Amino acid sequence: MQVVTKANVAPKQMVYQILFAISAGHLLNDSMQAVVPAVFPILEKSMNLSYAQIGWIAFVLNMTSSLLQPVFGYYADRKSSPFLLPLGMFFSLIGMIGLALAPHFYVVLASVLFIGLGSAIFHPEGSRVAYMASGPKRGLAQSIYQVGGNTGNSLAPVFTALIFLPLGQRGALWFTGLAALGMMVLWYVSIWYRGQLAQGVATKKRPQSAVPAGNISRSVKVAIGLLIFLVFARSWYGAGISSFYQFYLREHYDITIKHAQTYIFIFMMAGVLGTFFGGPLADRFGKRNVILFSTIGSVPLTLLLPHVSLAMVIPLLFLIGFILSSSFSVTVVYAQELLPGRIGMVSGLIVGLAFGMGALGSVVLGNLADLFNLRFIMIFCSVLPVLGVLTWLLPSDEKIKQMYAS
Repeated sequence: MQVVTKANVAPKQMVYQILFAISAGHLLNDSMQAVVPAVFPILEKSMNLSYAQIGWIAFVLNMTSSLLQPVFGYYADRKSSPFLLPLGMFFSLIGMIGLALAPHFYVVLASVLFIGLGSAIFHPEGSRVAYMASGPKRGLAQSIYQVGGNTGNSLAPVFTALIFLPLGQRGALWFTGLAALGMMVLWYVSIWYRGQLAQGVATKKRPQSAVPAGNISRSVKVAIGLLIFLVFARSWYGAGISSFYQFYLREHYDITIKHAQTYIFIFMMAGVLGTFFGGPLADRFGKRNVILFSTIGSVPLTLLLPHVSLAMVIPLLFLIGFILSSSFSVTVVYAQELLPGRIGMVSGLIVGLAFGMGALGSVVLGNLADLFNLRFIMIFCSVLPVLGVLTWLLPSDEKIKQMYAS
């Protein structure tokens, strides 16, 4: 029996202006989050922070987002709330002001909590808007949406080099203007979103547009759990590179923090490209195949990275970033296929809980760095993509279609 709800609506064709607008909102939202790791080198010196304390800042930011995203997603599945989008950006604005003026470590933690809360509010409804505006090209639409967020995250090293190194911690005040711009963009998206709900244009392009409550099979639950674990492992690797690799470059290759930002930026921008191309590739070659390629394909490169000369770091970082991120948007669409009709909740689970749980990696890796050394955590991170072999246990795209064919 098909269950159709107004919470899952979509036009028959892609609505590009809305996709680009929500992608721009995603970029601005995740730029707010990127400010936090960008200011790490400044806070390390000005507040004399340990690597463990840096890990705790990342932990609070991402855990707030990761734990609350599924909650907001579950709520939005029951009662769509278009104007949660600009509200989330407002919370990020408050966090930016607090971060810029924070006098000590605990105020920094409180400030990043607001930034994480803003992200938790934004992401489930942002994913829903991308779904609603996707038309028949689900992978491409999700890639357009996610590439905005990845671009925002990739700007962290640029912020460090161009804003925080010359201006210090108070440079965060510049981002209040971006937050205000984001609120305006998302207000425009919210008006369109509200109009779509009012029209009640149900998604009829697929028979499995929703799943009756309480009717999730054991195989689907296992697949979702495995998918969360795979994204969790990928997120730990990303946490190691984005939070600590700049310090490893300074220590191991004797380069400045400012110079190190170039290497982190290349890794992040390669991830943006991988995110964009991953969706169309999944539309053509299958979602599980792209997820498998993303993890297993990067293994030889991640294992090499801690042991190569400085000249080899940039090409390896680029390839790793591209390959690993090629499944970023694909995992979201794959999860939506597993649980159609629960778009907000599954988006919160994958983008929020699984990806955000990489924050736990920041804490663990920070403590390991203090206990052992940075080289140890880089080698530890290098083996994490090996866990991608478990992708073989996920149901194929065809099997998922057969689950809801009747």
